[in-house]
Amino acid sequence: MPQFLDDLFKDQTYDKQNFFLIAGPCAVESEEMVFRIGEAVSKICKKLEIPLILKASYRKANRTSANSFTGMGDQFGLDILQKAGAHYGLPTTTDIHSEKDVEMAAPFVDILQIPAFLCRQTELLLAAGQTGKIVNVKKGQFLSGESMRFAADKVRSTGNEKILLTERGTTFGYQDLVVDYRNIPWMQESGAPVVMDCTHSLQQPNQTSGVTGGNPQLIGTIAKAAIAAGADGLFIETHPDPSCALSDGANMLKLGLLEALLVQLVKIRKAIVH
Repeated sequence: MPQFLDDLFKDQTYDKQNFFLIAGPCAVESEEMVFRIGEAVSKICKKLEIPLILKASYRKANRTSANSFTGMGDQFGLDILQKAGAHYGLPTTTDIHSEKDVEMAAPFVDILQIPAFLCRQTELLLAAGQTGKIVNVKKGQFLSGESMRFAADKVRSTGNEKILLTERGTTFGYQDLVVDYRNIPWMQESGAPVVMDCTHSLQQPNQTSGVTGGNPQLIGTIAKAAIAAGADGLFIETHPDPSCALSDGANMLKLGLLEALLVQLVKIRKAIVH
């Protein structure tokens, strides 16, 4: 684990040979929901000695339909995420979509996440890098893992070496994604830790209904394969009742299923590193 991640997790007790987890709801729906999920995931990760980053989007900018939920208000969402992170002693992350978003979100979170569709946006990457925050760049569905070194280089050009790269699937036809696990070692060659987004990689985008579909029953399969392939971290969106979630419910993991899955993943990780 690089020094910047050791520093990030300094207030947590965890197994240093374990993978790290980025988890939380897709979006800030309410203060109660973010705290409920944060408390549950924090307890599980403490028990299993997994270092944890709490995530939630304060605003959803990339939606299929103009009628889709986008957020409860920028300041509202950022305040709640910061408050939950402080309450549970967790670092936090959220996604940003413009240079203006960088300036607004950076004071509230520890990691700035670049959405997959924006991973080539030079000015956005430079602005994120210039904050000195950790920058997590999601691989575009239209890119190979090898080409993500250019995104990492853009952030590094600002003098910021605190970079994560996230695999989240590759476009497979018009309405599906497929995961190429070769992308994990290929992206690691850039020198950045690599995260597997186990939920968004199972999206079925661009549905004619205007609502993105998904295959959440395969989250465990994606996660197990990623750990076996050497992923440094996992990204899992979770919700007590995904069917009622206001955003991306079709590909989130039900909160009640998270602990059993993480128990299995820790066993796989231990088998690999020992």
